[in-house]
Amino acid sequence: MARQGGQGLARVAVVVRAGATPLWWLGVFAAGVGTLVPGLTGRRIGVLAGAALFIIGTAVVAGLRRKRYTALIRSAVRAGKHDVLQDRAVSVRNWRRGHRWWLVLAFVAALGSAFAVPAAAGMLLAGCGAGLRLKAAWLGRRELAENALLWVRVDWLDGRGGRPAGSAVKAYRSTGIAAGDAAPGGARRRTAALV
Repeated sequence: MARQGGQGLARVAVVVRAGATPLWWLGVFAAGVGTLVPGLTGRRIGVLAGAALFIIGTAVVAGLRRKRYTALIRSAVRAGKHDVLQDRAVSVRNWRRGHRWWLVLAFVAALGSAFAVPAAAGMLLAGCGAGLRLKAAWLGRRELAENALLWVRVDWLDGRGGRPAGSAVKAYRSTGIAAGDAAPGGARRRTAALV
């Protein structure tokens, strides 16, 4: 438990990456099911539109708020010795619990839209997941360049455990590269094999 002004801290890259996997797989599944429906436009047009939406969604999500992230990274201050580092699994679970109904609604909407434009909305959903993965990888490269992991106060995240660059976030905290249980970029840290 935090003492003497310590704060609970969540990894920025982990929070960003938390939505990548569910969005990707829900989008892939919705697109796959969508190709089974001929739809109003036909499968070929639906898949071509979906490919364009995938590229656009990936680019937009990956590039969204980069200036804000960069400003917060530059102003990062060293975490205090009483700050409590949140486990990767807890951050991911909080994000997914907080966004579960949004994920369900997006999936149902992607399935429903297949009757108009097959596979397109599912591919957009998968593109958003890919964009989050690319943004987390970009954050991981910044962390490696700075030789420091980036953390955000848990109480500055929104009620759903997301928005690590939201207006409530005043600054990031930083720790050494070995802190916590997640590697740069938010992936699960792989332990070195015993020789």
